[in-house]
Amino acid sequence: MKKFIMIFRNDKDGPRPSPDQLQAIVKQWDDWQEKLAKTGNFVDSELSSNALGMEGRTINATGTLSDGPYAEVKEHVGGYTVVLARDLDHATELAQDCPNLHIGGTVEIRDIMVFDF
Repeated sequence: MKKFIMIFRNDKDGPRPSPDQLQAIVKQWDDWQEKLAKTGNFVDSELSSNALGMEGRTINATGTLSDGPYAEVKEHVGGYTVVLARDLDHATELAQDCPNLHIGGTVEIRDIMVFDF
């Protein structure tokens, strides 16, 4: 098995859910994560995806700082999850039920490189 990161992106100007909709979305996330845990594909020991806040900063090679989130981008990274999968196809299959897709977001799936020194 290999580790993959699923990065959740959303339209930063998209519609905001009502409290009832938000509660339903949280339930979908809980159910999806529980399914991943039961199948042995969930890596995070706290059994939850990791949400990212709205505060951030980027430092470039010259030392210039930029504050975030960035007004010039349409999407923002809302969070991530690390899963175990046989290969990229299997990781993609695991992502098919991701609640982020149900609210118009995307899931970027990337393998996590392992360096054997």
